[in-house]
Amino acid sequence: MEAVSLPAALELAAGGGVGLGPEKRAVLGTSLPLLQRDYRFQRVRFWGCIQGVRGVYYLAEGLGPDRAAPRSRLYSLNCVEWSLLPPATKEMVVLAGKLKGRFQGDPSFEYDYTEINAEDAERLLEDGKEPIIKEETRLVATIEQIDSAVGIVPRGAFVKTPLGSVHENRNFEGLSLMEAKKLSSYFHFTEPVNLKNKTLLEKADLDPSVDFLDSLEHDIPQGSWTVQLEKGGTVVVLRSLLWLGLTFYHVPVTKQYGYVYFGTGEKNLDLPFML
Repeated sequence: MEAVSLPAALELAAGGGVGLGPEKRAVLGTSLPLLQRDYRFQRVRFWGCIQGVRGVYYLAEGLGPDRAAPRSRLYSLNCVEWSLLPPATKEMVVLAGKLKGRFQGDPSFEYDYTEINAEDAERLLEDGKEPIIKEETRLVATIEQIDSAVGIVPRGAFVKTPLGSVHENRNFEGLSLMEAKKLSSYFHFTEPVNLKNKTLLEKADLDPSVDFLDSLEHDIPQGSWTVQLEKGGTVVVLRSLLWLGLTFYHVPVTKQYGYVYFGTGEKNLDLPFML
């Protein structure tokens, strides 16, 4: 969610009963613009919250000119003081994916990896690394997992230039109400996988400058998204059943859209059995 429109955006995505209190909204309204100035980001977005046992992580991300470039992610425990997180690596995501249970809310908390996977712990010792994972590492990996799996944008909101960079589409005026209710009108804002497997005949009707991402209609498992009309039918809201707490909103025929996460940072592994 864009920092400049955070109060209105939180209202639009609040149908699930989660959100921020007036005090936290006011503090974020002051600290996020300062964050943008201090780190010289082109844009700053409020990403959401991960609720720990002893504390809450408030998360933001800084963006540069190329929207497809790696994002700078930051966390705060009080919405005032922000700390920059290290970039996520594949190794981080794999290791953190094997951790179970709630976050503690303490970035210095250490998980003993030997209790999870003895073979991997032994390999880490052979490589001269401690078989310990800090919660800060798990936090980075979890944000990366959520963004890759359920971070979405409406079709046409971004364009890909011939040089490969991705920018906001200035001509995007929102989806029509009819289109906004279709899963095929929303794309995963990450490196496409299914698109590469399409035949030339299937790609013939696609616009390469707009249709360069994977749509939600083929997500596995089927039924992992809910689409609802809220605010008297004026707002389309998508919620992920795979990562409970992720809410995306779009006001049809306007440029207003975004997503926010309020949850525990745990993947719903029981979803295939619930559908």
